[in-house]
Amino acid sequence: MAGILSALETLPIIEGLRRSRARWRLLAFIAVAALLLVMGMRMIGQSNTAGPIIARVYVDGIMTTNPARLRVLSELRDNDRVKAVLVNINSPGGTTAAGEELYEALLDVAEEKPVVAVINELGASAAYMTALGADRIYARRLSLVGSIGAFIQHLDAGGLMRTIGVDLDKVQSGPLKAEPDLDDPLTGATRESLQGVVDDTFDWFVDIVAERRNLSRDKVLPLADGRIMTGRMALADSLIDDVGGEQQAIAWLEEEKGVEKDLSVKTYYPLPENDLERLTRLIGSEAQKAIGLDVAGIVPLDGLVSLWHPDN
Repeated sequence: MAGILSALETLPIIEGLRRSRARWRLLAFIAVAALLLVMGMRMIGQSNTAGPIIARVYVDGIMTTNPARLRVLSELRDNDRVKAVLVNINSPGGTTAAGEELYEALLDVAEEKPVVAVINELGASAAYMTALGADRIYARRLSLVGSIGAFIQHLDAGGLMRTIGVDLDKVQSGPLKAEPDLDDPLTGATRESLQGVVDDTFDWFVDIVAERRNLSRDKVLPLADGRIMTGRMALADSLIDDVGGEQQAIAWLEEEKGVEKDLSVKTYYPLPENDLERLTRLIGSEAQKAIGLDVAGIVPLDGLVSLWHPDN
């Protein structure tokens, strides 16, 4: 029996299995070693940033309400390591609810530590509303700022639908429920009701601009016709505090708010993507390109909007 086993062990297939098992052991050892190295480097990195810091939050692209972003801001408010919050804005705005959400969240943070906003290329509509929650607003000379206001958009496709022989009908609980229809113009009581919503939003927006920028309402109203302006124009009209970027904002925090010099600036939002999220985003982007869908030109918003866009 021993001789048979000895003979079997010399067979090529057994030798291959033995070598394969050794390779897997080696690979497992390398994987564990690499994992320990990564964990060690992460711990070292964390220990190097264990002191006071300035937290950076980005507000980019079209804005919608975001619970994860709110949670980050709440955590920054209560984080004793964070000595100030720097908000980098590059956005045409978005939903009015998103602007209100961020505006109030920044006000809440500012009760505990200084908050400074930097408008880069664009800070318009709901994005400018967001900046009003900061203690100080910077923008580049040629940044685009403003577009104070709101709108509700309606597409009247009635002519097209009549041409192709399609009609919409519905049973509704009240005359203004789910109005206007896609095949009806925006007129009468429907227009009046929506105008009331826009006017109420506009009044609140103008009021917070006046309050936060220390301006009279009469001074704000001529600037709140939806116009966009450069950073230089916005400074002249007191809609921002100074011309500059992140470097100037940090200098202000150090000189005027007593923040320690040369603190590390750490980005807290957007949250880092894991590998699966990154892969999903890339696959989705490539799929959209493959079918000719230009998502950059689509504004996926519904309802009350505070948004500036050249195509509108």
